[in-house]
Amino acid sequence: MDLFKYTKRIIDKVVGASKLHAVQKNAGELLDPMQKYLTVGEYHVDARDATPDGRPFTLTVYQDDQGILHQALSPESTDSLAAEYDRKFVPELNRFKAFRSRKTGRRYVVEDYLARFVSDVKKEIREGDDSVNIGVITDTHFKNVDSLDFYGWNGLMHVKEFSYLDQLDILDLKCHLGDWIDGSDAGLISESELMKLRDSFKSSKVPYLMIKGNHDENDKFDEHHDLKASFPEREFEKIMWPEMYRQRELGYVSRQHGVAWFDQGHVRVISLNTSDIPYILDEKGQKKYDAKLTLGVREDQVQELIEILQQSSGKQVILLSHANPINRKGGNALKYNGRSLHELLVAFNQKKKGRMHSSKDVLAEFRLSNDFDFTEVKDARIIAYFCGHRHVEDQYRINGIQYVLFNCSALMGPNHQLTNKYNKNLNRKMDHQNEFAGYVVNVDLLRRRIKVFGYGAATRRRIFWLFVKSY
Repeated sequence: MDLFKYTKRIIDKVVGASKLHAVQKNAGELLDPMQKYLTVGEYHVDARDATPDGRPFTLTVYQDDQGILHQALSPESTDSLAAEYDRKFVPELNRFKAFRSRKTGRRYVVEDYLARFVSDVKKEIREGDDSVNIGVITDTHFKNVDSLDFYGWNGLMHVKEFSYLDQLDILDLKCHLGDWIDGSDAGLISESELMKLRDSFKSSKVPYLMIKGNHDENDKFDEHHDLKASFPEREFEKIMWPEMYRQRELGYVSRQHGVAWFDQGHVRVISLNTSDIPYILDEKGQKKYDAKLTLGVREDQVQELIEILQQSSGKQVILLSHANPINRKGGNALKYNGRSLHELLVAFNQKKKGRMHSSKDVLAEFRLSNDFDFTEVKDARIIAYFCGHRHVEDQYRINGIQYVLFNCSALMGPNHQLTNKYNKNLNRKMDHQNEFAGYVVNVDLLRRRIKVFGYGAATRRRIFWLFVKSY
């Protein structure tokens, strides 16, 4: 037995030395000094090894049943053997992944990065009346696979790490702009994914908005398998929206469409649903409309928006949805009623009265017949519209409304067919700062500007000037 233990220690040292030599060949890729611990055993590590908060830890290196190396960090200040952080060696990366907290699911190197990001943002924004900070994340595409360079479990991790902003005293409101999941897993799995995302995103400290995306109906799975609808009717709505609507800080007309509003000072933020698609099944139990491809808004939701806008005197309004209703040329960016929605917003800014109509060739489910009267609304204007969906950063101003598009947080590695040119140019990689993306948007009415601060695969700062009255 002693000979066996001695031989095993020799083998462990040889294996560890071999791995260390391979890792050192790519030294520029190392994320932390603890990458060098590749021999099974226990080690003392501290600030010199870039431990969490520089604290002393016991680092345990061990192999699992498949022979994969793991590292675990246990605080030296406690008698408990339970690890606080852990990670595994990934041959495809030729290194260990970043440590994740067993309690929160967040990487401590990302927490440090976000703390520095927020500290820098606070230096560039004005505190006080009519200066509102909105956290934005979009298109996380959570999927049940441990992908190293594309959609996967990292989508849930990105949401958990974005929620760390709740603790950093920066946000007045936060929102997820949709495509929470990729929608390519079986129905029960995707439902579980939505529940995990909901629980990781909701907050008792910061009011939040949960917006539906075109992948959140799980139609990608249905398309790939040619089966009956994998989600029952209103499954996303039943999982996500009850928690959202319980918040006392939000106003709403009904709890049916995902429309809600948040007020702070003279700023009003309204959420909309551009995946407002009827759930109609054919004789095979399959959906008439593929929500992944069919973007639109319908009459009942538009009516709620009209009612909210008619009660928005004294407010500078920002709209949020998953997809942009119009493109930079002013054309319809939704399949149904995108241009009509934009024209309603213009009518609000011009204090008009009228009636919305749809052309005769529009299907009955998407026809609009809404009366609006904004003539009595005073000192109000729609100033901006925020959205995701396109997996790019972009902006354009049409009829005085500033459209701002945000990049996807989902990891889009450069070697995938679905990765667009925008993200290929970023060369996004697992455990690097461009793996994820998120934003803090400061709306400052006194200075008449919107400042968008991005972290990860996002522009560090964008500024948009507003044509609003002085406050």
